Amino acid sequence: MTTLNDAATDSLEHGATAKAVAVETPFRRFLADYCESKLSVVSFGVVVGILLIAIFAPWLAPTDPYDLSTVTVQDKTLPLGAVMGSGQIAYLGTDGAGRDMLSAIIYGLRISLIVGVGSGVVALLIGVSLGLIAAYAGGKVDTLIMRLVDIQLSFPAILIALVLLATLGKGIDKTIIALIVVQWAYYARTVRGSALVERRKEYIESAICLALPKRRIVFSHLLPNVLAPIIVVGTMQTAHAISLEATLSFLGLGLPQTEPSLGSLIAKGFDYVHSGHYWISTYPGIALLLTIVSINLVGDRLRDVLNPRLQK
Repeated sequence: MTTLNDAATDSLEHGATAKAVAVETPFRRFLADYCESKLSVVSFGVVVGILLIAIFAPWLAPTDPYDLSTVTVQDKTLPLGAVMGSGQIAYLGTDGAGRDMLSAIIYGLRISLIVGVGSGVVALLIGVSLGLIAAYAGGKVDTLIMRLVDIQLSFPAILIALVLLATLGKGIDKTIIALIVVQWAYYARTVRGSALVERRKEYIESAICLALPKRRIVFSHLLPNVLAPIIVVGTMQTAHAISLEATLSFLGLGLPQTEPSLGSLIAKGFDYVHSGHYWISTYPGIALLLTIVSINLVGDRLRDVLNPRLQK
């Protein structure tokens, strides 16, 4: 009887262990590894919060900073917590045009994320496609694409963006185009390097021997195995695009005054810093810094988790 009970107990324990192992998935392992860093978890929460604020800006902002009928010069440079002419409390004060700073920052976050994420997605599609083609085709095609990448990366990103915006003019669409031109080369070089390693592996050779279509080999077999570096570079480049857009807007070559981003808000408040109205420039700067640092911290953690060789 004891032997039967022991056997039953061992069987149950073995079944529980097998079930626990079966439940373990790559996503669960990835999630557990990522959550080991509390700072990264907090940073991810901040990024999600910023995205939600940007998406629901019309409902979260106390006022619409683009509605000129609600903006009066009498409300200009009001301090924190002052009551505006409309009866609305300006929790973060107002700027030189009389706009509520909290509302302007919320809408500025929205525009900055639209420009940064929008340009990043298009640049990712272009760069990943060219990088995969260069790695798979090789030869003259690879040489031509990589020489274009080398030429672009030899110039500072800010210089290329300044030249393009000086030529194209201001506007969200022009800024997105400039950032796409600046970013695609980073994706192409990263993907090409990772794809070259995968290109030499047996599963790609097997797919070629089976005479599978080249498009299927590249996008169904090669692409899924280079997603890890793409995710990391995409996160980093999003933060870089937001920072670059803010720099361009601060210099007066980014978005127009009717569609202020965080960079243009900082630029407008810069003229009031010496007059004691610090909040006009300080709080948009804090929002921009928080956004960029949070995205970078998430990208750093993704790099460590997705690349086991970097784990300590």
